[in-house]
Amino acid sequence: MIYELRRYTLRPGTRDTLIELFEREFVDTQEEAGIEVLAQFRDPRAPDTFTWIRAFPDMEARFRSLTDFYTGAAWKAHAEAARATMVDTDDVLLLRPVLVPPFEGVGSGGASPYRLTVFPVVEGSVARFAELAAGAAACFETEHAVNTYAPLPVREGENVFVRFTRGEDAPAVPALDDHLTGPPQHFLLHPTERSRVR
Repeated sequence: MIYELRRYTLRPGTRDTLIELFEREFVDTQEEAGIEVLAQFRDPRAPDTFTWIRAFPDMEARFRSLTDFYTGAAWKAHAEAARATMVDTDDVLLLRPVLVPPFEGVGSGGASPYRLTVFPVVEGSVARFAELAAGAAACFETEHAVNTYAPLPVREGENVFVRFTRGEDAPAVPALDDHLTGPPQHFLLHPTERSRVR
């Protein structure tokens, strides 16, 4: 599976407007185009952001499904309203899962949020981070395939290890500084009403 982790910067005060529009008009219609809309999140520490995840069987399917969706009736009807909430939509990581099946067994609902950590890693060092999968809800690494759907940019030329854990506190991390190219990014995420991941 190929995953997109998408983090949008929004115009102040528009996040709930976008989430309501997204969950009413864009979840089912993406699914109909063959896209698995896996999770949508609010970040209470960054109220003008929207984070979400979608998945595809492979890169060819991704191209077909994105083409179908973005030329389809739902996007044509509501794109202008969606774009009116957005400042930047290019913070997108193309990922593949590492070790644990992503979010397996966590869909039944829980009170605690998710902590997302994005580790920028030295090329070839992802295996060193595999031990972080223990106890994680999901782990991913960069998918280096060429972005075949040019209208939607993704972050290129970087290597990351991405981990989702449950709870507000950052879990302990072994000493991995020698394998990092910069400081990890930490985000606190609460699932939205229609998020599959709860």
